[in-house]
Amino acid sequence: MREYHIDFAKYSSLKIGEVTPVMVLEKSDEEHFGTMQEYRYIGHAYNLLVSPNALNLAVLSKEFDYILESEEWVEVGAMTPSGKIFAFFRKHNLCGLEFLQALPGSAGGLLMMNAGMKQYEMKDVVLSACINGVWRQDLGLAYRRSAICGLISAVRFKKKLGFREEVLQACKMMRKTHPKLPSCGSCFKNPSGDYAGRLLELAGLKGFMKNGVGFSEQHANFLVHKGGASFEDALWAIEYAQKKVQDRFGVLLEPEVRILD
Repeated sequence: MREYHIDFAKYSSLKIGEVTPVMVLEKSDEEHFGTMQEYRYIGHAYNLLVSPNALNLAVLSKEFDYILESEEWVEVGAMTPSGKIFAFFRKHNLCGLEFLQALPGSAGGLLMMNAGMKQYEMKDVVLSACINGVWRQDLGLAYRRSAICGLISAVRFKKKLGFREEVLQACKMMRKTHPKLPSCGSCFKNPSGDYAGRLLELAGLKGFMKNGVGFSEQHANFLVHKGGASFEDALWAIEYAQKKVQDRFGVLLEPEVRILD
């Protein structure tokens, strides 16, 4: 284990934050992961908003960026980027992770939030995960959430032949509506029976911007950053949007972006 300083204004997908100390965990630390409950794992910092005052942050070393396979599963280290996983599945004609071509992130972060696009989700493909050094199948995966408590170091996926080109193309079409600005992706989870983007747009938040951060003109549920915004500015925008939607529709939107303060 060693300390490292990360500039979240460069490292995170939203490009907001300051230089903050982070502990880098090595393979040799894995047997002690169960005693490191105070740490919060940041992965590649997609879908994260990190306060300059955040404490106990941890990231896995590059040793956790790997892909292994057996006859029944594909094992992926938690720091393996989505693009690398997608490329492996496509090259080997494997089914189930076609949507990763359109989703940035690392395997651990994608599993923690059960990432997906529309009906395609991580939970449909995951067999087990190594959490705090122990392989587990009871992950409690549901819409944009999991019951995982602890550090994810690896994920095992079902090995099923039949890469679905039609799913890839459908996800590419969805991706066309996503903004190109620095973003944390979907800011809010969809409420039951509705869409966060629809409610945000009707509340007048599509294209709303203050101090360089706000909601995309292309997709109202994407928090985007045009430059110069602070953690406090982004947090204000999130809370302002929640209040506007709740006042108009009586719905309190739940953030999908993880806020580490």
